[in-house]
Amino acid sequence: MISTSNITLRVGKKALFEDVNIKFTEGNCYGLIGANGAGKSTFLRILSGQLEPTTGNVIITPGQRLSFLAQDHFKYDGFQVLDTVIMGNARLYEIMKTKDAIYMKEDFSEEDGVKAAELEGEFATMGGWEAESDAASLLDGLGIDTQYHGALMGDLLGAQKVKVLLAQALFGNPDILLLDEPTNHLDLDAIAWLEEFLINFENTVIVVSHDRYFLNKVCTHTADIDYGKIQLYAGNYDFWYESSQLMVRQMKEANRKKEEKIKELQEFIQRFSANASKSKQATSRKRALEKIELDDIRPSSRKYPYIDFRPAREIGNEVLTVTNLSKTVGGVKLLDDLNFTLTRDNKVALVGPNEQAKSVLFRILAGEMEPDSGSYKWGLTTTQAYFPKDNAQEFDSDDTIVDWLTQFSPEKDATYVRGFLGRMLFAGDDGVKKLRVLSGGERVRCLLSKLMISGANVLLMDEPTDHLDMEAITALNNGMIKFPGVLIFSSRDHQIVQTTANRIMEIVNGSLIDKITTYDEYLESDEMARKRQVFTLTEEQVKENAFTEGDG
Repeated sequence: MISTSNITLRVGKKALFEDVNIKFTEGNCYGLIGANGAGKSTFLRILSGQLEPTTGNVIITPGQRLSFLAQDHFKYDGFQVLDTVIMGNARLYEIMKTKDAIYMKEDFSEEDGVKAAELEGEFATMGGWEAESDAASLLDGLGIDTQYHGALMGDLLGAQKVKVLLAQALFGNPDILLLDEPTNHLDLDAIAWLEEFLINFENTVIVVSHDRYFLNKVCTHTADIDYGKIQLYAGNYDFWYESSQLMVRQMKEANRKKEEKIKELQEFIQRFSANASKSKQATSRKRALEKIELDDIRPSSRKYPYIDFRPAREIGNEVLTVTNLSKTVGGVKLLDDLNFTLTRDNKVALVGPNEQAKSVLFRILAGEMEPDSGSYKWGLTTTQAYFPKDNAQEFDSDDTIVDWLTQFSPEKDATYVRGFLGRMLFAGDDGVKKLRVLSGGERVRCLLSKLMISGANVLLMDEPTDHLDMEAITALNNGMIKFPGVLIFSSRDHQIVQTTANRIMEIVNGSLIDKITTYDEYLESDEMARKRQVFTLTEEQVKENAFTEGDG
């Protein structure tokens, strides 16, 4: 069990948390939610002991081991992948290394023998003989191929490092597991594996995530951070949302009834206070009036952007024809003779673990990259807008947000342009921010403004939810569902894929699996039941690869 006693954290004069008392118990998974800047990650750092609160303390049941998902992707570059995972249990790893050092001594003494025997006993008690196989099992589940288990962390791609660090946090059955955005950079298959792992995990989990489907699947409780307080709800994210909305509605209804009663009492007092025969009743009603208190309904600190993609022209029946399309990058054939057509009713989700193949297809369809062979043809009535996964180059500029967005607008009026920025929560002086200083979330909101202002009737969106908070993801989800044009998108957000797509495409070893279906139905289909070979790159291919992975 882990709990807090009167935790307060002040940053300057502002209290990020104030007198927080909360208890997290064994056997439950708690989703920690709140608006951007509410302090979710900060609170996890306090719980893990990485950050000292201004006042108050964290209490952990004696003898329990806490594990925290590491965020430093370069810290373990000099270590082997398997060893990095086992480091998740620091004591076990220390025993392993100490034991090995003793056995390697040339002048092995009797004292060394006694020490080694003690370590062997502790090692066996901690399940040390199964450590390597347990670590390998976690890596396999997250999609790290066996060929990488003995490699150095420094030789892995960024997305692979994230998976190894997640395996490190999960290793050794910790009593308390703290996970900060564990689904970031995971493909949908790895997320599904993690969901099952956490559902079956019997100890305490506290997780921060912007993935609503993930939170609904794994969480037994929801801890909502708002205005420096944490309110605990029994139930998953959807239950929290319905409960919090119901609570506000009930408080408003109670206030409405109180206001009616106040008005009724005031009218009686005003009418009969000067009437001698009614004076006692008027006095009684004054006392009753003084006792009525309206509930203080404080609005949430959450802010929802307004995302509405409106095509400037209606799309025709002929949208896109792709014929024998192939592309090799860094010696690896990512697209192998792809053939498909899109019609006006299609909302296509590109899914699967091969992030590079999907991004290459997006770049080709957006005109940013040429195929090696084959062709594609857009319909005459189509206009396309593209959301790139790797957007760093687009924001490598000293232009202001307003000037940048104006170049994509059919109307050059600043007020018109600022209206689109306002929908994405860029208010007032935000419009004159330089592109170069924008955060990841601000960049994404800029790109979504660009898509909205374009009036395109075909949207190409490569991982648009990266860096967005829960509120923006919800708004984007609603905007994608309502969009009357054609969508081709990839997303790690299960709920967006399930609620938006009516056609699923997966690139497997360069070939295409293409189904008219929902995502959940696709996962349950016979096509998915067969074992699929996951695409991997050799070290030499990674070094030769001209396609760089994005920062999303």
